Amino acid sequence: MQQDVIDKVKNNPKYKELVSKRTSFAWILAVVMLAVYYTFILVIAFAPKTLGAPLSAGSVMTVGIPVGIAIILFAFVITGIYVFRANGEFDRLTKEIKEELK
Repeated sequence: MQQDVIDKVKNNPKYKELVSKRTSFAWILAVVMLAVYYTFILVIAFAPKTLGAPLSAGSVMTVGIPVGIAIILFAFVITGIYVFRANGEFDRLTKEIKEELK
């Protein structure tokens, strides 16, 4: 019985659509986040004076601190984007798949 339900779900076109959309969207967000993070790391490695420059004359805070904070906030934003889409489109598709199994 259990394997029968699994086969029905796996053969459902909406399930295939859900898996495809969710996987591609997650990869896009992961690549964007990695690009932002590794750009930051590469700037630190190859142009440390850029992020080490003070924000203003006589300032103790460097450019790197707000840039680092912005990267952390960016991670929260793209997480929110994923959650927004997951709670909308992905949950709708999941609900439709469940209803078709009944």
